[in-house]
Amino acid sequence: MFNKFLIHFVVRAVLVTTCIILSNQKTGFAQNSNIEQNLNDEVIRKVRFSGNRTIRDRTLRNLVRTKTNREFFGIPGFTPRYFFYRVSKGNFGEPPSLLDREVVANDIERITLYYKSLGFRNAIVDTTIVEYRKKRIEVSFIINEGDLSNIKTISYTGFPFYEEPLKRRSFFIQSDLTKAGIDDSTFQVNRQYKEDELKKEQLRIISFLRNNGFASIETDSVTANVTKDTSNPQDLHVIFNINPGKKYHFGNIQIRLADDVPPEIYSQEKKIRFPVSNSDTLSISLKKEALIQTKFSLLHEQILFEPGEPYNEELYLETVKEFQNLGNLYIKRFGQNKNNARSNDNINEIPTYFDLEALTKHSISSEFFGMRRYGFGSGLGIDYKNNNVFGKAEQLVISANGSFEFVSSSTLKKIAPTDTVQSKFFRSYELRTEYSIPRIAFPFAFLDNKPFFKDGITRYSLAYSRSDQLYFDINSDIRFNFRYEVKHSDRTSSLFDLIELDITDYDPSLEFKNNLAEEYGEGSFEYERALLDYENQFSSIIRYTLRQQNTDIIKRNRGFFSEYSISFGGNIPYLIDRFLVTPGTIEGSLPSLFKLSKNKLVYTRFLTFTSDYRRYYSLSNSSVFGWRIFGGITQPYGKNTSIPLNRRFFAGGSNDIRGWGPFQLGPGAIASNDVTINGGEIKLAAFTEFRQRFMNDFLNADWIAAWYVDAGNIWYGPKNDFLNEENQDQLEQGRFKIKEFYNQIAVGTGLGIRLDWDFLIVRFDFTFRAHDLEKGWFNNDKMYFNFGIGHSF
Repeated sequence: MFNKFLIHFVVRAVLVTTCIILSNQKTGFAQNSNIEQNLNDEVIRKVRFSGNRTIRDRTLRNLVRTKTNREFFGIPGFTPRYFFYRVSKGNFGEPPSLLDREVVANDIERITLYYKSLGFRNAIVDTTIVEYRKKRIEVSFIINEGDLSNIKTISYTGFPFYEEPLKRRSFFIQSDLTKAGIDDSTFQVNRQYKEDELKKEQLRIISFLRNNGFASIETDSVTANVTKDTSNPQDLHVIFNINPGKKYHFGNIQIRLADDVPPEIYSQEKKIRFPVSNSDTLSISLKKEALIQTKFSLLHEQILFEPGEPYNEELYLETVKEFQNLGNLYIKRFGQNKNNARSNDNINEIPTYFDLEALTKHSISSEFFGMRRYGFGSGLGIDYKNNNVFGKAEQLVISANGSFEFVSSSTLKKIAPTDTVQSKFFRSYELRTEYSIPRIAFPFAFLDNKPFFKDGITRYSLAYSRSDQLYFDINSDIRFNFRYEVKHSDRTSSLFDLIELDITDYDPSLEFKNNLAEEYGEGSFEYERALLDYENQFSSIIRYTLRQQNTDIIKRNRGFFSEYSISFGGNIPYLIDRFLVTPGTIEGSLPSLFKLSKNKLVYTRFLTFTSDYRRYYSLSNSSVFGWRIFGGITQPYGKNTSIPLNRRFFAGGSNDIRGWGPFQLGPGAIASNDVTINGGEIKLAAFTEFRQRFMNDFLNADWIAAWYVDAGNIWYGPKNDFLNEENQDQLEQGRFKIKEFYNQIAVGTGLGIRLDWDFLIVRFDFTFRAHDLEKGWFNNDKMYFNFGIGHSF
């Protein structure tokens, strides 16, 4: 399969290159003349920097526009694309990077300004241009950094809220710049001068004032005046001059909801009045067409401010987001007057306008597909979506799909030989519904839109499926989830699964048991354990997850991602067992749901903790270093001693510890062929990866090389007691022990290629097992290939 892919890829690359060559050949004699002229012009082959004690060459090289041709893997002077351009006389490759003295002059100014922005206010930059070989140019930037300037004090003039001294001082001391106070508006700083920090402080002032009524304040309303200290010219004093303007309040609010073509006169209207003085009132005006079933109360609930309140731009923009998140409409226009102009001194109250368009309420989609597994079959799926069920943006999705597969008697005889073999239909179907509300619902509705509880969503989902399998039938698989999703800030969110149920009811066939008996022996430990792994389960979970991130979810080239979770399992079936089915007696199992079979549904009570942290460092515009650590433990409690198969940890795979297949690593030092208890109760893993972009926009993708190291394993927990005398020694190899676990850490390392499109990353990894638990350190020469979509972490 991989060889076919490689051949296909090479053929496509040749075709693309051929197209480029033919395209270039069509440009005619004029282009060839330009190529000959380019090859005879002054070509930049070296760019050097001297005198830069503080700033690295790499930073300055990314800053300037005077550059050499692109170097392969950063090797100085090694520019194969330019070489191909010269050899082919411009048919393909990269044109030469020619000397432009005007660009060099702009680079001098750019470097100077950059140094001054970092506090080197007396920095001087010059350049020398040398033709060290015919038509080969070296450009050197000579830098005299000068002394570093420091901010000694910072003060604020014109800042309002004199009548609220606590509010003023609280704002000042929250700055990253201010330290000890000298007086009520002047503070010590004693740190390096950096213009970006002053710009950040300027924006902080503007944001604070706009959120406290001063709607007309602009960037030029807050200026920083920098003066030198009289005793030491390198010490600076910064004074922020603030002209906040007048204070505003929110005025009338107008919301109009229509279809794609708004009417001249709306058929339904509601006005909510707010008295602001003895002689004046403001209002919220709600208008919509009669055919649109959205309720006025929903539109009103999205408004996070009231007419007459002091203007707050944060609440205004959050209101816009509230409308956007509903899902049953989108915003055609929003503004603070009919012309979208900002507030002016002729008014005291700022009106707000929202023109909304309702989306189609009902939609149906379907798909028909063919399939082949043991035989030939087909299937049909239908999805219905209602995005405004009861008029308050509730969303309902109902899905149904089914499939059948016909397997001939001759095929069945090969895969499941029995004395009486007949052709057979394998059937399966699934019904699924999801109902979501764009707010926090009962019993936590009181938290909705409170501070740190924004963009709340409540989801209910229910799925039911049945299936005929080769060796066993699924009588029923019922899954139910009741989840809250909420954002606390731009980077922090919570997921709370109040109820998660999974009820599985299997009927293993005689052939299934016979196959196990032939492989392991009837009555053996492995035989009993395999049946236990697939026994009927009633699983319940209560889970809380805290997630924080500020990284790009696709590129993963900066910032961090973290997720911490705690889960309690098995409490619902335990309560049903203790108080409903057999009051006062704990059976440890429940009868089949709705009496679909005579099977007993077992359950397990357990507690799970997981921690996942990932960090990404942008080393340059083309390179990234990232690392990830993961830890998890799940332990049964009460009378339970094991964890259900679908709640255990596993290791291996393209998105986990590469070099081992999915679920093929561990537990402990047990060889994969000897594992009889799949999965573990403890998992530790660590990952590092260095990525370097070495080719831009080839086949419309950036090409990235990666070097990575993955390490980790899974283990049985201390309460796992699936042991007997025959398996004692083997299974003890998989149990977590403080004095031994570090010797059971598997390590894989290798190189990979990533093809990075704007919306998709395709990954090819080639891994060697640096520490193979069966062969030891560096004793396995085999290379393992992994293919993946997206970065591994």
